[in-house]
Amino acid sequence: MHNLKRSEIKALVNTTDYDRDVHVKAWVRTKRGSKHVAFVALNDGTTIQNLQVVVDFDKIPESKLLDVQTGASVSVSGRLVESKGSRQNVELLAEELDVLGKADPNEYPLQPKKHSLEFLREKAHLRFRTNTFGAVTRVRHAMIFAIHKFFNDRGFYNIHTPIITGSDAEGAGEMFHVTALDLSNPPRDEKGGIDFTKDFFGKETNLTVSGQLEAELAALAMSKVYTFGPTFRAENSNTSRHLAEFWMVEPEMAFCDIHDNMDLAEEMMQYLVSYALDHCMEDLEFLDKRFADEESRKKKEDRASMGLIERLKFVTGNTFERITYTEAQDVLKNSKPNKKGKFTYAVDDWGVDFQSEHERYLVEKHYQKPVMVTDYPRDIKAFYMKQNDDGKTVRALDVLFPQIGEIIGGSQREENYDKLYGRIREMDIPEESMWWYLETRKFGTVVHSGYGLGFERLLLFVTGMGNIRDVIPFPRTPKNAEF
Repeated sequence: MHNLKRSEIKALVNTTDYDRDVHVKAWVRTKRGSKHVAFVALNDGTTIQNLQVVVDFDKIPESKLLDVQTGASVSVSGRLVESKGSRQNVELLAEELDVLGKADPNEYPLQPKKHSLEFLREKAHLRFRTNTFGAVTRVRHAMIFAIHKFFNDRGFYNIHTPIITGSDAEGAGEMFHVTALDLSNPPRDEKGGIDFTKDFFGKETNLTVSGQLEAELAALAMSKVYTFGPTFRAENSNTSRHLAEFWMVEPEMAFCDIHDNMDLAEEMMQYLVSYALDHCMEDLEFLDKRFADEESRKKKEDRASMGLIERLKFVTGNTFERITYTEAQDVLKNSKPNKKGKFTYAVDDWGVDFQSEHERYLVEKHYQKPVMVTDYPRDIKAFYMKQNDDGKTVRALDVLFPQIGEIIGGSQREENYDKLYGRIREMDIPEESMWWYLETRKFGTVVHSGYGLGFERLLLFVTGMGNIRDVIPFPRTPKNAEF
């Protein structure tokens, strides 16, 4: 029977095509049994559901099951029948069973019990085998596919922007250096500093913080492009919202103003969340229960205002509210939590940057729908944003979601050479590293816009996981580059 073609468990657990011979290969989740029979739960990663295998000791000797332990890999052939149990639709009556790879129960760290997320981060090489991380991984894949499909169906071209760059798109300065120099004895210039002209690229280079600037160059010829690549921040932040290596989705569109930008952002987010609801419901139902369980352990005042699937439908079922920073600041300044001192950061003078608590108040309490905020103070935003005629604000765009706060940041880009040049000088950005960016404003400049979606931030929202380290397979954080 092992000559049968291997079936994936996903294809078997929901079938009504009973009473046929099948062959599976998978990993053991659990084994239980009695004197005459054993029940083995198998999972091959294709679905959150396990396949129950029934092993009758009259057909397969009990001695053959000694190595059928949690974590072991097995090959099983037998008859697929309708299950008499209430937990599953089908079960496999084993005719042949072989252990492919043993897992010593005294050494295998993932036993059939609930493990903490902290413990599983230390076992990231194995955590894919748990229900939670299997579900997160499948949802992550679905969102990757949906992003490419969304842009492809709308005529965007995918651009691979460089990972190694000589520019700092955000002006943040928190970048990882890339060098081939001998760090124990680097070449020195006349002033005693490191002579980067002797380095591999002949200049100082870093890992990119964004593909935006290069994507703009492509958009100013191809009209509609997007990047989807890794980005890096050397920010020494150990919070549940920060990674040193994460993925960004960044569309750039020529002949598009801030309003076109908002339209695309809203359409994209509703598309992605709808795609998850349509294609990942089994995993989302599991994650929804998990989210509810986690929330039930928190203090009442700290609990989320809605469940996981509920908040996904909150995004697909509402038109996004569109307001200016000034309108948002006015709402927050006059809100009850602000007047009663409930916000950790009080909102008073115009010009303050909003915190997550403010963004969530706007979405969850005041407007009760996703919110898009535009026209932020120029002093708290990046150099490339289109300057408004008031001299105080720029055509920035932030998209705010429940529980998460800001999920997208973008803007209409400054297409005027003189204004952009003035802002670069004002912010002390080295002109020699930006000559190519400035030059696009001299040759056929056009109104153009774009935004960035932090992919892991999206996954936090869609999966309900509380820590960003649990929605990327191998997190890179301060003091941690294991695996």
